[in-house]
Amino acid sequence: MKQEEAVRVITDHLIEDPLVKAVFLKGSMGRDEHDENSDIDLYCLVDEGDVGAFLKKRKSYLEAYSSLLFYDEIFIIAPQVIAVFDNLLHLDLFTVTAETLIEKDFFRVLYDPHRCLSHFNEQLLLSKQEFIDHVDDTAFFLFQYEKSRRRGNDIWSVHLLNQVMVHYSRVVLHHYHPERAQLGLKALHTTLKEVNLEKTNEIFQHMTIHEHEKAVRLIRNWLKEEEDWIRNQLQGTTYSNAFLKRMIELN
Repeated sequence: MKQEEAVRVITDHLIEDPLVKAVFLKGSMGRDEHDENSDIDLYCLVDEGDVGAFLKKRKSYLEAYSSLLFYDEIFIIAPQVIAVFDNLLHLDLFTVTAETLIEKDFFRVLYDPHRCLSHFNEQLLLSKQEFIDHVDDTAFFLFQYEKSRRRGNDIWSVHLLNQVMVHYSRVVLHHYHPERAQLGLKALHTTLKEVNLEKTNEIFQHMTIHEHEKAVRLIRNWLKEEEDWIRNQLQGTTYSNAFLKRMIELN
């Protein structure tokens, strides 16, 4: 598989760099769930004082595998390279420090001679606040959808319903499969039981410019089924329960 070959070649070059303290995979390869269509999420752990020097070398390490069709350097939480090779393999290379490494998702350690990663936890659970945030975002995007629907903006309405499901998918997973809740939409097709997967498929089937009102009815019906459990999880919040209930009951 070309993903494994790319990881092997690039890692062999990375571990020759004394600035690199550890190399590991996250995403589908870190969970050993990858296939021939998977992207590569490759991480390098370096000391804070070495970040600047290491960043200058990233492109050469990637080119050790193959020619680049696309290359971009961005910064969101940490310095990141988005690379597409000439064989259309997509790789994201993240440069992290002990302070910036986020403990989400499972990872596969490729190189860690000093056991720098030994104290990091592997998990896909939502924290209590993350769960509350996803419930709030589910309700908020339903609110935004309703305004868009009343304006007659069908294109934007479909987009907003997709955002509803981005967040609601994590709410549902937190209920039924909390160990995979961080994965959200991408994990539904392999994780949910058939009855809930059928609900999801039907919602997306109707998430079009002509049928989005049926999709939102299906979402609200599903939320009604889950409402008692969700409300129980929201005990102690100030506004979340009332806001969600109002959005479920909107017509």
